[in-house]
Amino acid sequence: MTEPIDQEVEAIKAVLAALTPLSGKARSSVLDYVTRRLDLVPPGAPSLVPGVALSSSTSTSPTSATVHIKNFKDDKRPRSANEMAAVVAYYLANIAPMEQRKQTINQKDIETYFKIASFPLPQQVRVTLLNAKNAGYFDSAGDGEYKLNAVGHNLVAHSMPRGASDASTSQRPKRQSAQRRSSRQK
Repeated sequence: MTEPIDQEVEAIKAVLAALTPLSGKARSSVLDYVTRRLDLVPPGAPSLVPGVALSSSTSTSPTSATVHIKNFKDDKRPRSANEMAAVVAYYLANIAPMEQRKQTINQKDIETYFKIASFPLPQQVRVTLLNAKNAGYFDSAGDGEYKLNAVGHNLVAHSMPRGASDASTSQRPKRQSAQRRSSRQK
């Protein structure tokens, strides 16, 4: 009877030894991948049902492994409805509880998750996904469904949030006018 317990203790030791040298972000990434790979639902993880108001008992606690869409939105800080649509699609494909995950999103998802995340709804919700597709973040999947493409994925995973630190590196130097260049060469 002690053999399964001993195996469990050894597994815990191995996991701790592997994760301890990693950064917090890397640990989280590894645990998220393993949880998804093994189709595990973290104990005590909230079940977010779209369209249902959240109470304190259903919101994500600091110790929960599941990230709430509002917290994810706050971390990513989208600046437009197009960016927020990409955040929602990324969340639903990669972060949401397993039973809510999906690879495509539609207008209803935009309405629901913008509200849950406390992000202002655009004036014309029905064109939000089309605009985000035209911005290069989505591919059409047919029947009003859109799939986050590599550009949208990279935006959310690697380029957000955009802060003051990357504002200085993203600006290109101003070009000199031809007249100014020719006067300096003389």
